[in-house]
Amino acid sequence: MTALARWCAKRRWYVVGAWVLALVALAAGALSAGDGFTNASSSSATESSRASSLMASAGLPSGNGGGKIVWHSNGASVQDPAVQTEVSAALTKIADLPGVAAVTNPYTQPETAATQLNASAGTAYATVAITSTDSIEAIRDIAAGLNSDQLQVAVGGQVFTEQPAAGGAAEGVGILAALVILLLVFRSAWAAVLPIITGIVGVATSLLLLILLSHVTDLSSNVITMGALVGLGVGIDYALFIVNRHRKALMGGKSVHDAVSEALNTSGRAVLFAGATVIIALLGVVVVDIDILTGMARGAALAVLLTVAAATTLLPALLSLIGLRVLSRRQRRELAAGPATPLSSSPTRSTLAERWSALVQRAPKRLGVLGLLVMVVLASPAVSLRLGSSDAGSDPVGTASREYADLMGAGFGDGVDATLSLVAATPDAASQQAFTDLSTRLTSVDDVAAVSPVATGTTPDGQSVSAITLTPSSSAQTEATADLVTALREDVIPATVAGSGVNSGVNSGSSNLQVLVGGTTASSIDSAQDVLSKLPLFLGLVALLGFLLLVIAFRSIVVPLVGALGNLLTLAVGLGVLVAAFQWGGLTGVLQLGSAAPVESLVPVLTIGIMFGLSMDYQVFLVSRMHEEYSRTGDNARAVRVGLAETARVIVTAAAIMFFVFAAFGFAGQRIVAEIGVGLAVAVLADAFILRLTIIPALMHLIGDRNWAYPSWAERITPRISIEGADTGTQLGADAGAVVPISRGHHDARPAGRTEETSGTDAR
Repeated sequence: MTALARWCAKRRWYVVGAWVLALVALAAGALSAGDGFTNASSSSATESSRASSLMASAGLPSGNGGGKIVWHSNGASVQDPAVQTEVSAALTKIADLPGVAAVTNPYTQPETAATQLNASAGTAYATVAITSTDSIEAIRDIAAGLNSDQLQVAVGGQVFTEQPAAGGAAEGVGILAALVILLLVFRSAWAAVLPIITGIVGVATSLLLLILLSHVTDLSSNVITMGALVGLGVGIDYALFIVNRHRKALMGGKSVHDAVSEALNTSGRAVLFAGATVIIALLGVVVVDIDILTGMARGAALAVLLTVAAATTLLPALLSLIGLRVLSRRQRRELAAGPATPLSSSPTRSTLAERWSALVQRAPKRLGVLGLLVMVVLASPAVSLRLGSSDAGSDPVGTASREYADLMGAGFGDGVDATLSLVAATPDAASQQAFTDLSTRLTSVDDVAAVSPVATGTTPDGQSVSAITLTPSSSAQTEATADLVTALREDVIPATVAGSGVNSGVNSGSSNLQVLVGGTTASSIDSAQDVLSKLPLFLGLVALLGFLLLVIAFRSIVVPLVGALGNLLTLAVGLGVLVAAFQWGGLTGVLQLGSAAPVESLVPVLTIGIMFGLSMDYQVFLVSRMHEEYSRTGDNARAVRVGLAETARVIVTAAAIMFFVFAAFGFAGQRIVAEIGVGLAVAVLADAFILRLTIIPALMHLIGDRNWAYPSWAERITPRISIEGADTGTQLGADAGAVVPISRGHHDARPAGRTEETSGTDAR
């Protein structure tokens, strides 16, 4: 890292120019190519995905992929001739638009009137099938032109679903909050601005690259916001650690280039370690096997990779360019009078961090138990976690989507847009009759509002396929609809078709056919169940990974075990906050997201992956200083007290920046982005203030010297790494400019008599 630092510092203009050229080239490419994002989500193992494939092969429409135009007559009958004439004329215009394949009009197509016209409610709707999105806005305009005092019109359905643009203001608020915090901490405009510049450049580069990559791999449009959210949070924090160490080296009398080298060789190594853990955890979501989720995780991982690259190349070049201006005016005056010395810079009074550290040492049981109780209370709602997808019925009152949902629900039932598709291959008359009998049986099943006539199609190889469209009584996001899907698959279909030539068993071993339940609603339910079933495995992998990384870092069993369990507790807090804020609706009104709805299926996995890396960073930062002090003195109580006192300030600063950056995305206007932002924001605060600064030190005081015990056989096989490089002889004190002496520590926990590889630390 020293060689990289010196190269970047000496060739600072080349490094800055290379980043600028990369940004310009990527921006030009993105502007010329546009984006190729897709919101398709699939998991080939689910029943709904197999149902969709079967229906598509037979040319049968599946799910709720089309759009609807609903109108409600206020006063006059919906069948009034004037209303019919006006609406039919508008629907004809829509049918003639390019990209519109078909429009079903209940006035001119009597066969659809039974399902699409409710005279008693004064409501009717038309379906619109499109082959491209080119005319979406024109359709909206034509429908809006029908609105009057007598007629209320709205459009909805999947093709008309319009996600508000996330980001923009959210990123701006988060960046402004981070800037204010950095100014308060560093008292230098340059020192405050540099982490912001580094984070923005890293994020911008990654987002432009993601736009180009969307043409060669499936990526969701949400990956842009995800990359910005994660990249800004970690990018600013990582740069903060390096700038902090650089300023400390300058105050110790180092030249600018030597200070850059020291900062990158110590905090820069820690940044590489922390970034690697975030990337590994994000890439670990492949175990969930959902395309859109994997794509979003890869996009976030790319953002982290490039923010780390910016922090370890661009930032050293910028630090070399601005020289001593990275220090505050007071620090420059002090430096002009001579480098800080341990004696002259030692604080004359204890700081808040030192007083808190002493309090934790005096009362570890009480503070540890209190902190644990707070974490458990925050995490407790997680036991009620229900995953799914919100529908228009939970959107904010007054939005176009909510108006559409209210009109459709009042006229045709809450489940009108939650249709399920039941499909099977029916090669002979017997199987076709059995399938028809099934459709008759479905009309008497609880929570079924309507069942369509059997539709048939033929696959390219000549196989006959039959399908039924079932309309639930409840909306797509409700637990009742999820229960209906389960009942159909496990009870209704098997009991109805048993022995009749049609069988729903996937691997029953019989030659009978299968009835599959699919459609957009079933796909969402399947994805939620798939994620929920794999969540314990993912949590286990994350905990094991954290344990192994900490074992390598600290050559201890107890410290990594406490850290891994602490990580799980933090992740549980994040899930608990999601349930309370969004599933129970505690914050949906405040965030202008409407009413309560299930937690989006993708959110827990992404939140866990991101939060794991961040909590690992805090754990390494905190314990490395404790480990060094114990290696020097052999006094566990002193090691824990000093380590906590000297790292608390920067942990608090980093966590505060993360909180404001993440929390700002809670107001982004997209439920999935808001859930991730709020979940991470609260989890970061709980992790930093309660877990790392209270529970972990309290436990380490109670455990004593056993914290650092390590079996000799494990010592022989554990690889050696230096997370923060060689010790440079100084350690950040309680205030930003203080420097106090430290001694070299050892990876071995014993305090004396060893000359093994050293493990330097810094307070970033």
